[in-house]
Amino acid sequence: MADWIVVVDDDMSNLKMAGHILSQNNMRVSALKSGKALLDWIKDNVPDLILLDIHMPEMDGFETLRQLRAQQNENQNEIPVIFLTADEDQESETMGLQLGAMDFIKKPFVPDILLLRVKHIIELVRLQNNLSMEVEKKTQQNERLSIQVVRTLADAIDAKDTYTNGHSGRVADYSRKIAARFGYDDKKLSDLYITGLLHDVGKIGIPDSIINKTSKLNDEEYEIIKTHPAKGCRILQNIDEMPLLSIGAHWHHERFDGKGYPDGLSGYDIPEEARIIAVADAYDAMTSYRSYRDVLPQDVVRAEIEKCKGTQFDPVFADIMIRLIDEDKEYTMREMRKVTQ
Repeated sequence: MADWIVVVDDDMSNLKMAGHILSQNNMRVSALKSGKALLDWIKDNVPDLILLDIHMPEMDGFETLRQLRAQQNENQNEIPVIFLTADEDQESETMGLQLGAMDFIKKPFVPDILLLRVKHIIELVRLQNNLSMEVEKKTQQNERLSIQVVRTLADAIDAKDTYTNGHSGRVADYSRKIAARFGYDDKKLSDLYITGLLHDVGKIGIPDSIINKTSKLNDEEYEIIKTHPAKGCRILQNIDEMPLLSIGAHWHHERFDGKGYPDGLSGYDIPEEARIIAVADAYDAMTSYRSYRDVLPQDVVRAEIEKCKGTQFDPVFADIMIRLIDEDKEYTMREMRKVTQ
């Protein structure tokens, strides 16, 4: 089926030229002379792409695009828009891109450029839509497999540290326990669990020599360690289906009193999921083996969580962790054996 392009321009010569170039290359072309005509026409038609002039009487291209997006059904894929302009105005281009335009084409048209950009945008959007549909289908079919893949990645992260054995899995589990007591539903618990599994993904970018150093880090090394939340955020932020992944990685080292890193957020400015993971992460650090010590006694861990309520930790989530500690009579919430070297 031929690609369908609608060209919107108040200048008849531009409509004819664009129509000629595109139709000569086996594309279906519809021509409209105003933004209002497009808004009426689009109610009953779904083209593959819109070429939209910026400067038109009554309603310019920017306002036309605003209204187009406002009236579009939320279940529909957005129809890509390329603005047509004779301007060399950077401010106009910035505004157009902010509104969601995919590209700009200068007038008068250069036939090869017009054709290549139209084909490129259609192919790009089609690929994105197909990929999104495939991701959604695979997510529904293979949720269990996806979690296994995430666990494998988490294990690979933990493997960078000689003295870390299952840290990410335990943090994910403790985070889920805290959130369950707080009232999260099953979907939110599942999402938080995966977020916890990947909270340390940024450590992939930290040299092993620093992660596995048995003596105290110097100031330069500590600054390098402190980059792992931002690195983790960059790795995960493009996964649109699960924005929580980057939230957990980015802010799990923030402190409730604002003295954490990387951004110095405080109190409820720290995303809730990150506040939960922060408690779970600190708890596991104290209840795991390290090169310089064994697992800390349970009463020492409890006292530290209590002491840091309202400073390092959100008091609500710290209290939930303390209740979990009090219920753990056999002290099973800890790393159960030391890593062999």
